Amino acid sequence: MTLQAIKPAAFPWFPYEGFTFCLGLSEDGGAWSSGHTAAAFDEAVGKMTVSGTMTEQARTAYEKTMTIIEAAGYGPGDVVHVTENVTIAGLADYAAAAAVREEVFGEHRPTVTTVVVERLVRSAALLEVELHAVRGGGAELLAASERREPGTWAPSPVREGHDGTVHLPTMVPVDGSGDVVSPGDFAGQYAYCLDRADALLRKAGLSLDNAVTTYDYSTPATREVYRKTHRVRKERLGGAGVYPGAGGILMSRLHHPEALVAIDVTASRHPLELVNPGWSRYDTLTYAPGVRAGRTLFMSGFAALDMETQEALHPDDIGAQAEVTYGSILHLLEYAGLGPADLLSTIEFCVESALRQYRAVAPVRERLLSPPWPASTGAICKGLLRPEFLLEVFPTALYPEGAPTTAHATTAHAATAHAATGHATGDAS
Repeated sequence: MTLQAIKPAAFPWFPYEGFTFCLGLSEDGGAWSSGHTAAAFDEAVGKMTVSGTMTEQARTAYEKTMTIIEAAGYGPGDVVHVTENVTIAGLADYAAAAAVREEVFGEHRPTVTTVVVERLVRSAALLEVELHAVRGGGAELLAASERREPGTWAPSPVREGHDGTVHLPTMVPVDGSGDVVSPGDFAGQYAYCLDRADALLRKAGLSLDNAVTTYDYSTPATREVYRKTHRVRKERLGGAGVYPGAGGILMSRLHHPEALVAIDVTASRHPLELVNPGWSRYDTLTYAPGVRAGRTLFMSGFAALDMETQEALHPDDIGAQAEVTYGSILHLLEYAGLGPADLLSTIEFCVESALRQYRAVAPVRERLLSPPWPASTGAICKGLLRPEFLLEVFPTALYPEGAPTTAHATTAHAATAHAATGHATGDAS
C-alpha cells in the first residue's frame, strides 16, 4: 500500500488543492494530518486570517484535523499521537487548549507532544495541531497517571502507533512538584530529560536503545554550551549500535521559565538500521542521518550544511538553503531506495528573522517534491544551532509495504560521500 492524500468531500476553511503539502496522508491502517491552525480564507479581505481566543482557535484547529482523519475513516478513539505547537504568546492560555483536547477525545488519551514555538506563520495564531491515527488508537504501553510524571509536561500515556512507532510525551527538566531541576545547568537538564525518557520507556518494556529520534528545543543562550550534550548523549544513546536521528531548534523561552531544554523522544518496536549514504562526519557524532525501523525511515534535521567542508551554505538566502536542504533529504531517500512520493511528513522551522523570505521555500518544494505531497507543518523559531541557518527540516518517510530491508544500511559509511548536503545539528554536537 502506498501513501495517499486525504481529500475530504467538504473542507470549508480554505481550498486545499495546489499546495506543496497535503491536508493529510493515509495508508491501510494509518492516517497523519498536516499541522493546522485556526486559519481560514476570508473572502472579504481575500486572504487567510486567524482570530479568536485560545479556546476558539483550539476548537477550530481540532475541527479541521478531525475532519481530515475522519475523511480517511478514523475517529477520535483512533488517535494515537497529538502534536500541539503552542506559541510563546499563547503559552499562558495553554490550559484552555488542553481543555478543548479533552472535549475532543473524552476518555480516550492519546500521547501529547507539546512544542513551544516562537510564533506561527499566521501571526495571530496561538496553536497548531497535528494528529496521527491508527485503528483502535494503537496500544497503550504505559497509562497516564492523573498526576504529571516527573520530567514530562502534562499527564500523557506512552502509546505505540503505526509500524511499531512508540510516542512519548515531551520531556522537560521539571520534577514531580513542578520545579525545574539543575537550574542554569544545560547539560544537567539535558541528561535529566533523557533519563526520564528512558524511565518511561523501561516501564513500557523498552529503553533509550529503541530511540529513533531525539528532537531537542533549547534557547539561544545554550549555543555556547551545546557541545556538552555530546557526552550526555554518548553515555545514554546508541546502546543497540545505532544512534537515533536528532535535530536542534532554539526558542526564546520554553515550557518553564527556567527550562533550558525540552526533548521529544520517539522510539520503535523494530530493530534499528543505520542509513547513511557515506557521510563520514557521523562516525564520531551521537546521531545518525537516518534510522530505518520496520517500514519507517526516521531522519535527523537537515539544513544547508556542506557535509565535506562543514560550511554553512547561502547564509542570507532561505530559498537557496531550501534547495540544499531538500537536496540532502532526497539524496538520503535515494540511497535508502525511496523517493519524494515516500515522504510521510516534513516539519519546517523557519528562523524568525527570515520569515519574510519563507515564501521562497514553496517553489523549491514544488520542484523537488511530488504528489501526494508530504503531510507538513511549519513553525517559526528564534534561531538554529548554526546562526547562519535560516531553515531546518525534520523529515520522515515510509517504505511501501513489502519493501526489502536495506541490507547495506549498517555499512553505509563505506559509500561515496555526496557534497553540498546538510544536517542542522551539524557542528553543534
